Amino acid sequence: MTNKRWFKQSGQWALAACALGVSAISFAAPPTAAMLSNACAGCHGTNGGSAGPAMPSLAGQSKEAIVDAMKKFKSGERPSTIMGRLAKGYSDAEFAAIGDFFSAQKLHITEQTLDKARIAQGAKLQESNCGRCHIEDGKEGKDDTPAMASQWLTYLQMQMALYLNDQRKMPEKMKEKVQGLTTDELESLLHFYANVK
Repeated sequence: MTNKRWFKQSGQWALAACALGVSAISFAAPPTAAMLSNACAGCHGTNGGSAGPAMPSLAGQSKEAIVDAMKKFKSGERPSTIMGRLAKGYSDAEFAAIGDFFSAQKLHITEQTLDKARIAQGAKLQESNCGRCHIEDGKEGKDDTPAMASQWLTYLQMQMALYLNDQRKMPEKMKEKVQGLTTDELESLLHFYANVK
């Protein structure tokens, strides 16, 4: 076979391979919700069950809370170290798919050492101050309100500090309640929510 003929056949094979590759890509199914959520596992744990005290569990959160958080990370409204950059890579439809996936998972139960006196005080404060939005002792959230139950205490403390220092915008309905509470009472509420199983 001459070099000229060999190059011509090689070119034809390369063109055919390229056409097959493009064809396969064009017919590939979009990523599933489970596939999209795999990208979250490194920080938020398998199926949204966080293994680290600075990361929230996503398992059992409402779809609305997850979509709302992702949109705020993407716009820069909610402060972050990594999430703002990551959220820019997703569409609203992908946020919805991720929200569907994590909202279908069971609540992740954390094992952590908490102050029993603070838990008892927080239990007394919860219903009258937070129970309208953080439903069933924080196991569910109304609309876009996040579930608080069994989240890591360190994570809850970090988020409360961001709110109190005006680094994260506090929802108006939350602000009304928080303004009437002491820092000691707020800490007790966080211990209570972290303890809920």
